[in-house]
Amino acid sequence: MQTLPIHLDLFALIIFLGVAQGIFLGVFFLTGERVRSVANQCQGWFTLALAAVSGEIFLNYSNYTFRLLWAVDFSEPLNFIMAPLFYFFIYSRIRGRLPQRWLWHLIPFGIWLVNAVTWIYQPIAFKYNSYINSQHPELPFIPAGHYMEEDFTELRHYINEMTLLSCLIYAILALLVIRKATRYDSELKSSPKLKPLRYLSWLFALVPILIVIVKLQFQRDVGDYLLATYIAATIYATSFLVMRGSDFFRNESPKELPSVPPVRETEWPVEPKKKYEKSALSDEVEEAVLAKLARLLEVGKPYLESDLSLPKLASQLDTSPHNLSQLLNDRLGQTFFDWLATHRIAEARKLLNDPATATLKIDEIAERVGYNSPSAFHTAFKRLTNQTPAQFRESAGALSASSRSARTS
Repeated sequence: MQTLPIHLDLFALIIFLGVAQGIFLGVFFLTGERVRSVANQCQGWFTLALAAVSGEIFLNYSNYTFRLLWAVDFSEPLNFIMAPLFYFFIYSRIRGRLPQRWLWHLIPFGIWLVNAVTWIYQPIAFKYNSYINSQHPELPFIPAGHYMEEDFTELRHYINEMTLLSCLIYAILALLVIRKATRYDSELKSSPKLKPLRYLSWLFALVPILIVIVKLQFQRDVGDYLLATYIAATIYATSFLVMRGSDFFRNESPKELPSVPPVRETEWPVEPKKKYEKSALSDEVEEAVLAKLARLLEVGKPYLESDLSLPKLASQLDTSPHNLSQLLNDRLGQTFFDWLATHRIAEARKLLNDPATATLKIDEIAERVGYNSPSAFHTAFKRLTNQTPAQFRESAGALSASSRSARTS
């Protein structure tokens, strides 16, 4: 078997760094508290899939594949799971859950995974010929047998076209999800939550166009290094968006702790302490946090996020969970969960009373206002309004109809 020397240049370096960053970012989303979010899980696996595909392209482009022939085409099945995973990520980031019947989207990946057996378990000589056929057509083939018939689907020759179609379909679906999310609520159009999703969706939508350009300009797969370079740029753009949205990099002025005079042991109060000590937060600090909360409610509506928690909201307000809980209790007379339910149900009442959303099902409205469980939504709605969502919609519709008839009479 004829081999070629290792080839390293600027493109190889960019692709390699993209693979390394992709692995890091994938592990980041799939570890710690972040893994509890369905959207983070989808983004983590999507990024790892990108890293695997780019990793194979790096091996091919740099000629390392000559030394790792067993790895020829190892990532090919991932061509059919990258696009669904990206769509799942966009959908779950907005809706808080996976789309219904999401497993059906993985059928092409499953079929190709089974089909991969027919070329993974082949002699090394067979894999050598496959590699030079796609990357180095100038080299001669060597005699090679095979253990089994390759490609039982007889579709492998159309792998590029099918990958392009998959990316195109799911890029359109992702953009439609974002468009649908902003159709009934104009405030979502400028929401900080949706802007990064739009950027990433358009970056992904460019992949099919790039595939067409590369495949028309290069014979076989020798131009795949350009695709891998673009993937690396996309991975680093994702990393930038993650860092830009992180509280870790915010510039905060240090806060001075209030001075407390020393207390002798005999001076400790005998009566039990209240749940919160009023002196823990000054009036100025409370007003500042309340002002931040008011601005946050106007701009982002964080209560619509299905994974919103007390620590997450406290982080957005630059305070501690304990202080935020104290503030809600002392100034608003609510626990965090009462506050959350109040805003969500108020939003639900708007949707139920709005003719533009009259066709939405109750469960869809529950999802829109942040509830993953329809039963939890019904319980909270009944508790706060003494009506079920269906009863409220019916009474609101009857009231609207009577008002219109009164105006026309």
